[in-house]
Amino acid sequence: MTESVAPGKAVYGEKRIRSERPGSKETDKLEYRVWNPYRSKLGASIVNGLKSIYMKPGSKVLYLGAASGTTVSHVADIVGREGSVFAVEFAKRPARQLVRMAQDRTNVVPILADARLPNQYRLMVPMCDVIFSDVAQPDQTEIVMKNADHFLKEGGKVLIAIKASCVDSLAEPEAVFEAEIKKLEKAGWSPLEKLSLEPYQRNHSLVTAQFR
Repeated sequence: MTESVAPGKAVYGEKRIRSERPGSKETDKLEYRVWNPYRSKLGASIVNGLKSIYMKPGSKVLYLGAASGTTVSHVADIVGREGSVFAVEFAKRPARQLVRMAQDRTNVVPILADARLPNQYRLMVPMCDVIFSDVAQPDQTEIVMKNADHFLKEGGKVLIAIKASCVDSLAEPEAVFEAEIKKLEKAGWSPLEKLSLEPYQRNHSLVTAQFR
């Protein structure tokens, strides 16, 4: 669960639970939102035991492939009001839902743009601590590295949700994941973790790496 930054507002029909703050004498209750791993690749990676998502209260996160904002809303909860999520989405229909969600979560900056062209939004995005990518494209790793060159702080982290069939529909998924990790290594990155997202997301893995 994540502690909601916009209590009373569901994003995708998720269950919400009100509870007192642990260890606090305050009487006001907090609202927690249940994070569905079947609806979120980041959620699935946490349930499957990812050691760290590198996102903390106050972090600046660039989110590529934001869709309608299901996972973005949970990331917004994690970084809190002091943090920011710069959410890039190319398709207009989900972007409309993303904008609606951002009206309640003012730490989300929705950006309608192609993640392949970071120059288009370079004036909107500052240097970030983390890039999360859920861009189902054959060149998704290259897209992340290009954005990192523009926006990722030295030593920053990336989390890439890789869908094997989008990269190469004929190759074995494991071979696809290893090839994407090799691309990162060749470009001077340090891969940190690789984690299967089964059974929540079929033929998906999450790869994390550190920038330079």
